[in-house]
Amino acid sequence: MEFDQAFGRLLGHEGDFVDHPADPGGATRWGITQRVAREYGYMGDMRTLPQETAKAIARKAYWDAVQADSLPPSLRFDVFDAAYNSGVRQAIRWLQRAVFVTDDGIFGPKTMMAAQGYNGNAIAARFNGHRLNMLADLVTWKDFGKGWARRVAANLIAAKG
Repeated sequence: MEFDQAFGRLLGHEGDFVDHPADPGGATRWGITQRVAREYGYMGDMRTLPQETAKAIARKAYWDAVQADSLPPSLRFDVFDAAYNSGVRQAIRWLQRAVFVTDDGIFGPKTMMAAQGYNGNAIAARFNGHRLNMLADLVTWKDFGKGWARRVAANLIAAKG
C-alpha cells in the first residue's frame, strides 16, 4: 500500500472535526490534533483545517516517521494507522514486539531488518494483538473502546493473504 491509498483509508477511521471532552487529543480534524497541527505550522481554526494540509502533516509526522515505505506492503497501513492513533513511538514499540526485538520505540536497523525478515501478514497479526491489548487497558476504553476495536478489526479484515 502506498501513502495516498493509506491516507484515504485512514480517513475512514478518523472522519472530520471532533472535539470529544474525554479525548486527551482535544480538537481534531482528519485525525490531526491541534497540537500536531501547530507543530507543523497550521495556526487556523481546527474546524477549517484543509484536508490537503492534514495529508501533508500525516505524511511527515506519521508515514515517514515509521518508515512505512520500507516496511512490507502488508504491514504499512497497520503501523501508519497505529502511529496516527496512538503515537509514533508506541506504534514502533508494537512493531518491535511483533518482530521480537527490544521494544524501545526507536526505529533502527535491527527493527527494519526484523520487519523485512518475517512474513508481513504474521507481523501484522501480532502487531494488532499487541495494539488491542494495550488499548483495552486505557482508562479511555469506556469512551472509545468500541471504535478502537472496530478500527483494529477492520485492519485485520483487510489483511491480504
